[in-house]
Amino acid sequence: MPKFIFFFLISAFSFAQTNTYEISFENAVPHEAKIKASFPNVKSHSLTINMSRTSPGRYALHEFAKNVYGFKAINSKGKELKVTRNNPYSWSISGHDGTVNIEYVLFANRGDGTYSQIDNTHAHLNIPATFIFAETLKHRPIEVKFILPDTSDWKVATQLKKLNTNRYTAPNLYYFMDSPMELSDFSLREFRMDGKNIRFALHHDGTEAELDAYFEQVKRIVEQEKMVFGELPEFDFNEYTFIACYLPNVSGDGMEHRNSTILTGTESLADGGMKGNIGTVSHEFFHAWNVERIRPADLEPFDFSKANMSGSLWFAEGFTSYYTNLILCRANILTPDEYVKSLNGTFNYVWNSPAHAYFNPIGMSYQAPFVDAAKSVDPVNRENTFISYYSYGSVLGLALDLSLREQGLNLDDYMQQVWNTYGKTEVSYTIKDLKESLSKYAGKHFGSEFFENYIYKSEMPNYGELFKSVGLQLTQDGEKGHFGASLKETENSVQISSNPKIGSPAYKANLNRGDKITAVNGKGITTMKEWEAIINESKPETSLDVTYSRNNKEGKMKVTLSQDPTYEISIDENADKKAQKARAAWLATK
Repeated sequence: MPKFIFFFLISAFSFAQTNTYEISFENAVPHEAKIKASFPNVKSHSLTINMSRTSPGRYALHEFAKNVYGFKAINSKGKELKVTRNNPYSWSISGHDGTVNIEYVLFANRGDGTYSQIDNTHAHLNIPATFIFAETLKHRPIEVKFILPDTSDWKVATQLKKLNTNRYTAPNLYYFMDSPMELSDFSLREFRMDGKNIRFALHHDGTEAELDAYFEQVKRIVEQEKMVFGELPEFDFNEYTFIACYLPNVSGDGMEHRNSTILTGTESLADGGMKGNIGTVSHEFFHAWNVERIRPADLEPFDFSKANMSGSLWFAEGFTSYYTNLILCRANILTPDEYVKSLNGTFNYVWNSPAHAYFNPIGMSYQAPFVDAAKSVDPVNRENTFISYYSYGSVLGLALDLSLREQGLNLDDYMQQVWNTYGKTEVSYTIKDLKESLSKYAGKHFGSEFFENYIYKSEMPNYGELFKSVGLQLTQDGEKGHFGASLKETENSVQISSNPKIGSPAYKANLNRGDKITAVNGKGITTMKEWEAIINESKPETSLDVTYSRNNKEGKMKVTLSQDPTYEISIDENADKKAQKARAAWLATK
């Protein structure tokens, strides 16, 4: 979200200048909330009420108005007002007496970092997905009151300032929109660091002992991420809140906010969540610096009425992703061997993609409105045209860190320089600024070469040499055959489940997504186990006679396998002492 001039001089405002909301949950089981909003002292003849089309930290459109119904507007005396719809996501209210009161019902049943969920266990509220607003009154303070179910033990977890029991306030609309909430019988843990209170609110079905153990990991993550930047951000009210919900009825996600983060996962701490969810904690807290305060200029100001596009997501999301598991290693949550093994999936996804031919990291970032939890019904060719900016930026962050370390420098210090220049001052940056900052830190030649080759172009760094410098090795299996498309088991066949990658054997053989492979070399294929046995036993240049079915018509095609392009990154047990020392310095607790 945009930076805020954050003065809570509530006493300076009369009640008539404050927009107020009230939300209640009488019908929580079918996922409904009743919401009232009041906009007093309206000077214009008509007032346009909006529902956001997107959400902070998201780049695509989500059209939250689709879950609003029972909309009614009245004036201060209870007289119903005329409501006109000029588009699907706003309401124009006319004929008021200076006060516009709104009532509506919200349906909400997706608990994650974008949407809201209401049921008998909790109210998980992301503000853009929950509350209507008046854009023309966006600078006014906001108060929100929660009417909690009488039979519940619900409490409120949020970054908003508490006024009194179940009433909270925000200085303006932007701050309100950036302040998610969890209303439930959550457990709370807290600790202090550098005069700031770090809170972890967890709604789950686990034990207090499990939360205690998990919270110890959270504390180590906070400490190690502080070491990267040299200090914690200046959190409002000197407080930061992790708002976590680990239950089977939510959807796995994480979303950063200025002084809080949403964390959702379906795994309980006892059933894999202790390690399965902790990576999101690492990723989202890193955003307290990188994204929330080190802010891309092309995301300023955030626009709730349209998709928001940035060319810097390879840095904002990608470099954050690089640090996600690195921090877990430094915090002794992952071992060095586990960390190195974790590099393989992302590395192969990025560097074995044909998409480099179409977009560089900036271009991949521009694709966010189409892929960031965005849905479409028409098929797309993402296997060949898109690499996630999370993943792409992550492996470039890895390359930059190791390249800097060869020079006696490191990525931590570069990030700290960017923080001091753009984060602490909250002056948004451009890609040119990042390049100039790198040149200032590592030298003009180094900065120019990295950006020209790997950011403005799509070249692959020399990872073999970079890994060697920290005692790792990069290998490929030259004896294994490769088909070039994903498959899944169906009834009496295996089916190609992805678009074949450009240039792969499946692509060259004109096979396509949806084709059902029924036989290979005259022998019937009915299971993935049979298919995998054939591929694993075949070397590069092996020719397979493939019988397939497409649109209920049988076809035959010869497929010549290529060499498996999969890379393997591993620790080199025979690395020299200098490389071993460099690896230890890279991965060590700070």
